[in-house]
Amino acid sequence: MTETYRLNAGVVVFNRKRQVLLCRRSDEKDAWQFPQGGIEKGETPAAAALRELEEETSICSVKLVKTLSESVKYRFPPDVLAVTQSRGWKHVGQDMFLSLVFFEGDDSEINLDTKDREFNAYRWGTLQEAYDLIVNFKKPVYAVAVREFTPLIEQYPI
Repeated sequence: MTETYRLNAGVVVFNRKRQVLLCRRSDEKDAWQFPQGGIEKGETPAAAALRELEEETSICSVKLVKTLSESVKYRFPPDVLAVTQSRGWKHVGQDMFLSLVFFEGDDSEINLDTKDREFNAYRWGTLQEAYDLIVNFKKPVYAVAVREFTPLIEQYPI
């Protein structure tokens, strides 16, 4: 049996203070992450990242800085796999493409009270904090974000 990974787009949002957006999941206690979601058929990773960002946070005042051409796979641990399989998923993990966007708006644009509410709080922090806070099975993805996006955030003309 072939193992399949769900195509996924993650989005790292940074602001004028060069801080990144961290969102706390509604379904888990104190679990922080970047907005992310599935890539739909015919959709590019960048388009999926922007769509998911707006769906989950209402943020649309962004400028795309970069989408990485290489994805990063991660496997679900057994407890998460059990939940996803109970929902009918057949994937053993996700194959995530990361995008970096500059947030041109202000915090009043952020609205987490969305149709399918995924997050119940947000805050701004560093990429290293995001790595430190993320669940262990997603650390390989966040390590790539730290390595690839830190110089872009530091050098971005604000």
